[in-house]
Amino acid sequence: NGQGEASLEDYEETVKKAKEAWKVWADIPAPKRGEIVRQIGDALRQKIKVLGSLVSLEMGKIFVEGVGEVQEYVDVCDYAVGLSRMIGGPILPSERPGHALIEQWNPVGLVGIITAFNFPVAVYGWNSAIAMICGNACLWKGAPTTSLISVAVTKIIAKVLEDNRVPGAVCSLVCGGADIGTAMARDERMDLLSFTGSTKVGKQVALMVQERFGRSLLELGGNNAIIVFEDADLNLVIPSALFAAVGTAGQRCTTARRLFLHESIHDEVVAKLAKAYAQVRIGDPWDSDTLYGPLHTKEAVKMFLDAVEQAKQQGGSVVCGGKVINRPGNYVEPTIVTGLPHNAPIVHTETFAPILYVLKFKEEEEVFAWNNEVKQGLSSSIFTKDLGRIFRWLGPKGSDCGIVNVNIPTSGAEIGGAFGGEKHTGGGRESGSDSWKLYMRRSTCTINYSKNLPLAQGIKFQ
Repeated sequence: NGQGEASLEDYEETVKKAKEAWKVWADIPAPKRGEIVRQIGDALRQKIKVLGSLVSLEMGKIFVEGVGEVQEYVDVCDYAVGLSRMIGGPILPSERPGHALIEQWNPVGLVGIITAFNFPVAVYGWNSAIAMICGNACLWKGAPTTSLISVAVTKIIAKVLEDNRVPGAVCSLVCGGADIGTAMARDERMDLLSFTGSTKVGKQVALMVQERFGRSLLELGGNNAIIVFEDADLNLVIPSALFAAVGTAGQRCTTARRLFLHESIHDEVVAKLAKAYAQVRIGDPWDSDTLYGPLHTKEAVKMFLDAVEQAKQQGGSVVCGGKVINRPGNYVEPTIVTGLPHNAPIVHTETFAPILYVLKFKEEEEVFAWNNEVKQGLSSSIFTKDLGRIFRWLGPKGSDCGIVNVNIPTSGAEIGGAFGGEKHTGGGRESGSDSWKLYMRRSTCTINYSKNLPLAQGIKFQ
């Protein structure tokens, strides 16, 4: 329709084709589906540098991060291949003689996948590779600002599917904005809707899906904290805080936005961190020397400036950064703010930009509570050598997040674990562990192989 975006008619046709393709896909044995997913991984491997460049060009993250993101899709494909021979339910002991009790897992059908600009490849990869081995067809709506990468990835997948005599529509794509997203959320043919994006939009999506009693998987915002105790190894802390706060220019859902420092080491850590920030190489994301690139949009720059202004008004001091960089592109300085209280409104706001709020604490109990007092519950980490404290952190009164780390930062989750968070982060889980269960439906099946029916209830049947 002139903008290269799908109309609702295009959407309608795409859903019909995907549903038809599912009939073919569901009949293919899971390990054979796994073999096709393995080939998709190989096809991505062969194009990894080109795709990484395209991510870098369109999203703005540095080239190595772009390649790393495609690598993550490749890794999830490898994981999914093994998983395709392992998914399934148990045979349970039946209390009735001559009966079997089994659990059968079937694909849900069509999985709608709405992804965000910040990980335009990996998030689709986690969802589609697992959804596919489970026997589902996929309908992808990528972010409108990263449509080239969506098209490129979909073309690579379609070729592999067609080489295996499977309809390309098993992995369908619609490029579009909020109207298509709304259509997907309201559409009863979407058996699962996996949504990655802001908490605000995620809430709207969840309500629309719930209204039709559909199933949703939500991966929303994070307001992630790193907590540094007085016994922490500062040689681990400084690089960890830097990469978690500045990586992808602060545009990861797992970005560290709050840094809690024990009062006895506060000044030392701030000084060392400011020195490290000063060495961050800012430049063209395609330049192999660059560590830090631009923000994704002009709007993001405005949000950054607004947040810095609010932080100052609420009593914060800008230790470094805080300004727009005078060069072409959406570049802002990586920023550290100190002196705010733990519950300042701006500290409780997820600003998708490289602003790190450094906050002081005295003891464990208060800082664990402060970690948990924000609305989101995605990622969290502590730096300590105290064994008791580590296990309290992992326990019922510790972090309330889906990702709970020790001596490693908030970002950089590996694919083997379930990825996702609690509370306003949405509660969804993707990638590893038993996340595959979200892409399937479970039936409990009782089979009577005896000649008796243990249900007579005192009635004499003739």
